[in-house]
Amino acid sequence: MNDHPTPLSDLDVSALVLQLADLLPQKGWMMATAESCTGGLIAGACTDLAGSSVWFERGFVTYSNEAKNELLGVDAALIEAHGAVSEPVARAMAEGAVARSRAQVSVAVTGVAGPSGGSADKPVGTVWFGWSVDGRTRTERRRFDGDRAAVRAATVHYALQTLVELLRAPP
Repeated sequence: MNDHPTPLSDLDVSALVLQLADLLPQKGWMMATAESCTGGLIAGACTDLAGSSVWFERGFVTYSNEAKNELLGVDAALIEAHGAVSEPVARAMAEGAVARSRAQVSVAVTGVAGPSGGSADKPVGTVWFGWSVDGRTRTERRRFDGDRAAVRAATVHYALQTLVELLRAPP
């Protein structure tokens, strides 16, 4: 768990999106997003780039537990057992986004953006990430400082930054 105290600029996110626009078509892959705490900001960042339809397939905004279940196939029992902000749910969201789209790559986020809703084991700023890349899924928990906007911005940046790293990594 690491803090991300630095404010992020739109420029940083735009640079990451440009890298995705280069990397995904090279592999002939499409991308999908499954977002809870960011409410579509990752998809929005991707589709801000003209021509992103070449590599961006769709975004799922699954803010409620019911939406996670209905749109992504996340088992309600999994959410009940672990909570929406958990590793198993982030993994299921990432895998569900690929399974329910034409994408080979996805990023999923579920977290507590605040200012309320946190708990002792899931304080405000806690975010679980899931990335599915060509059949392999990775998850990670991070905690970001700041207000709701800062947590959401840091989440978008980290989600895209890690996706770029995973796409650049050797198979």
